[in-house]
Amino acid sequence: MPRRTATMLASTLVLIALLCAGVFFPVPYSEMSPGPTVNTLGEADGEPVLQISGHKTYPTSGHLNMTTVRVTGADYRMNLVEAVYGWLAHDSVVVPHDTLYPNGKTEEQSTQENAEEFSQSQESAKVAALGQLGIPVTSRVVVSSVQKNSPAEGTLHAGDLIKAVDGTPVKEPQDVAKLVTKHKPKDAVVFTIVPAKDAAAAEKAGREPTTTQQVTITTKKSDEGDRAIVGIQAGTDHTFPFTVDIKLADVGGPSAGLMFSLGIVDKLTPGDLTGGKFVAGTGTIDDAGKVGPIGGIEMKLVGARNAGARYFLTPADNCAAAASDTPDGLTLIKVNTIKDAMTSLEKVRKGVTTGLPGCSPS
Repeated sequence: MPRRTATMLASTLVLIALLCAGVFFPVPYSEMSPGPTVNTLGEADGEPVLQISGHKTYPTSGHLNMTTVRVTGADYRMNLVEAVYGWLAHDSVVVPHDTLYPNGKTEEQSTQENAEEFSQSQESAKVAALGQLGIPVTSRVVVSSVQKNSPAEGTLHAGDLIKAVDGTPVKEPQDVAKLVTKHKPKDAVVFTIVPAKDAAAAEKAGREPTTTQQVTITTKKSDEGDRAIVGIQAGTDHTFPFTVDIKLADVGGPSAGLMFSLGIVDKLTPGDLTGGKFVAGTGTIDDAGKVGPIGGIEMKLVGARNAGARYFLTPADNCAAAASDTPDGLTLIKVNTIKDAMTSLEKVRKGVTTGLPGCSPS
């Protein structure tokens, strides 16, 4: 066999061996890629994404699309060949596995966490939208969850209204932690509450609950140090003046908050926020309407442009990353609040795109 032929054959065999090894060699990485986009003004699985009853609504047109990112599962282990392909591909990102699933988080834990964040984002989107329209929403501090084997287990329950701690009224969920941590472990803390069943009955009857109970709980030391805890997570419960339901399955996380809030505003006001234009976007939102950053912005831009979007509402904190690799034909619009978004959408609607707040790479 000629030497050159033998060398080529040996090289080919080595390459094949390396490829085979790469297929079976797992690497600690995960992949992110563009996920589907959903028009919050439209339908998903045959029913409207936003369903409002008890208040006048108006026809809408155009698009206000929320965007998503696909990620490989917690239990999936990429091989070396997949990782290299992902690094070379323009429409996907390969990141360390622990970036998506820190501290050994399982698929089930991640799904549950995403579902909880998605539910909370829906509530905040409703509050922010109605707040933008000047429609009052009643907010109350509640027990969101009770830790297993904690001092509060069996005494406090999810859904209980927290009126006061040690006689001090609470107005925000963080007030509860501040008042509890003023104590030392093994101190007694007195909660003034309305049990969940009484609160639900009062809400159904359209009245404020009037009967309260006082319960005493002995604190314990937190696992992280000497801080006193009772083992609850406080949250906010809202009472809306009419029904706003968000129907969307198989989506998790908090990043659709901004687009849900804008969709709600559009349906509750005459005219169109977009003027029939195709607008997509992303961003968390809090009750006050402040827009927060999200992950996977590059993938969301690609997904939005592939779906036909021309404008993309971009959280201010994601602007630099978004501007560094913006798909052709997509105009980025920087937003800090829902009010910012609506001001920019008014310009888009009128066709006045000069002066829109944009994003820069630095």
